[in-house]
Amino acid sequence: MVCRKSSTGLYSRGLILILLLSISYFGFSQSLQPGFQAREYADALSICFGNYDSVAKAEGRTPSYKWHYRSRVTGLDNRWWMWLSNDGQRGVIIIRGTVATTASWLANVYAVMQPAAGSIKLNDSTTFDYKLADRPDAAVHTGWLLSLGSMAADIENKIREQHVKGVKEFIITGHSQGAAIAYLLRSHIHYRTQQGALPAGITYKTYCSAAPKPGNLFYAYDYDFINKGGWAFTIVNAADWVPETPISIQQFNDLNPLNPFVIIESALSKQRYFVRVYANMVYNRMNKSTRKAAKQYRKYLGKKVGKQVHKKLPQLEGVDTKPSMNYMRAGTPVVLMPDAGYYQQFPNDPTKGVGIWNHHTFDAYYRLLKKDYSQKENGRVVSSE
Repeated sequence: MVCRKSSTGLYSRGLILILLLSISYFGFSQSLQPGFQAREYADALSICFGNYDSVAKAEGRTPSYKWHYRSRVTGLDNRWWMWLSNDGQRGVIIIRGTVATTASWLANVYAVMQPAAGSIKLNDSTTFDYKLADRPDAAVHTGWLLSLGSMAADIENKIREQHVKGVKEFIITGHSQGAAIAYLLRSHIHYRTQQGALPAGITYKTYCSAAPKPGNLFYAYDYDFINKGGWAFTIVNAADWVPETPISIQQFNDLNPLNPFVIIESALSKQRYFVRVYANMVYNRMNKSTRKAAKQYRKYLGKKVGKQVHKKLPQLEGVDTKPSMNYMRAGTPVVLMPDAGYYQQFPNDPTKGVGIWNHHTFDAYYRLLKKDYSQKENGRVVSSE
């Protein structure tokens, strides 16, 4: 006897399969994927400025995240938040940007560099042991390093806490100063995970919005390497001046060891006498001018600002200034390009709008994001919506 499955049974099984797939699709958010996603950045930008719900409602969107945690104010008036996706599968770590206090601005202008690995005592109860790059010539911004040190332990605790609850992916973000600290946080998390202090198997994606330059060239190399494959982005309005800071001064001692400018005597040893004399004269003048500029930089944005920082952090110890001032950008760049319509709304005029901050605001970045990413590319709609 031949047994045949009824068409009713096949239909029922098919219906159950479709139902299960539907539950899986609609019940859980899509896992983080490499590459710039305009919608992810739009959400991150909105959360950074504290108007996520209002923006979502204005555009008819359903908010994807809800507020979970706000830290206390620490360090140089630093604070961070954690938001969670509605399905509880993803966390967003947001670092606050500059606020209108002396301490917060000191974090920005304390712009000498520290080694990218070391130990700093912030106070009697907090010593920050850190590693932000895997090469000894890497260096980072001092003020933002101190800011990270004041928040790092709290952030780590919350990551571990949410990991136990099933959160396996995090977006790290910030705008302006918050973005600069977000760079350093991402590096810190990478090496803390390597050390076994944080759980393995967590996916991190970073959106640094309107970020200043966080460290020197060798830190930037390390940051880009550990985030290779499309996991860390720096989003810049091409009219915004903040990403141009801090000012970079490249000295010959900032170069790789085999650069001819580093080994100039060896490189010129086989040249004729008058060629050696002339080349050395040019070299010495160039070297002297950059060293003098860097020395003045360290004097005013190092020693003098450092005295003010010590008034805010009187127990601070272990600051070991590096001579480098070779600040570089890091992360995969996403450039938002102004057009004539943009400049009508956000003019290059310090007497209008919010003055020098016209191009640094949420409205400026969000407008350009929608302009540049609500278009068809290769027949495919790429949208922030």
